[in-house]
Amino acid sequence: MDAKKQLRIKSGVVKRLNKEVQMYQKEVVDGELKVQQMKDEGKDPYDIKKMGEVVDESKAMVPDARNRLRKAVEDLDLLLEDKSSADLPEYKTAQEIRDDVSV
Repeated sequence: MDAKKQLRIKSGVVKRLNKEVQMYQKEVVDGELKVQQMKDEGKDPYDIKKMGEVVDESKAMVPDARNRLRKAVEDLDLLLEDKSSADLPEYKTAQEIRDDVSV
């Protein structure tokens, strides 16, 4: 497949998965705050339990999303090792995306 197209696809995947990891992490923090707020307000124990289950599901998704991001970054790194496309704007964009993402 064309190097330009591969760079666009792989950098888009890394960008999307990075957002996904951040979203799950934010969801966990927000959910934990919500559970604590519900406990403080004396809400129904069933509702608190269900909200806790939602938080647990989000916590379970964080490692999975991180693993997928790690794999996508590895794939992008392999593409970026090929310096023959270094003059393409897609290469520069992919490099910027890679620099912004920490695994």
